[in-house]
Amino acid sequence: MTVDKMSDGRREVFLYLLFGGFTVLVSWASYAVFVWFGLELNVSNILSWICAVSFAFVVNKWFVFENRSTEKRTVMRELGSFFGARVLTGIIAITLFPILLHFGMDGELFGTAGLQARIVTSLVEIVLNWVFSKYLIFTEKRQKDPEQ
Repeated sequence: MTVDKMSDGRREVFLYLLFGGFTVLVSWASYAVFVWFGLELNVSNILSWICAVSFAFVVNKWFVFENRSTEKRTVMRELGSFFGARVLTGIIAITLFPILLHFGMDGELFGTAGLQARIVTSLVEIVLNWVFSKYLIFTEKRQKDPEQ
């Protein structure tokens, strides 16, 4: 089955996860470039987060949720909301992780302590980011090609 033949809901989830993987690659690659240029590790981490969230904004807006509006006011609202939502889900993840550790998800998985808590935290973050993007951020009416 090709992406074009998927139902809208399945296609959207597939593209969200696909571009999420690309977003991780953008984050890692930009981090490596910033470190290679001699920036301090924490600065490199922050800048790579900004690069990854910026990339995620563009691909989510255009390809996942197919919001084609280029009106300055709309784009600025979406951009601010997108970054704000990512900061919020980051805070939730940072808060949830130690709570999960406290309640027993601190054991080893694949030789890594606390990996269960990290996986659960990531899943919560992914779901919340999708919900925020779909229902709060990219809410403008979608404009599709009339030929579709």
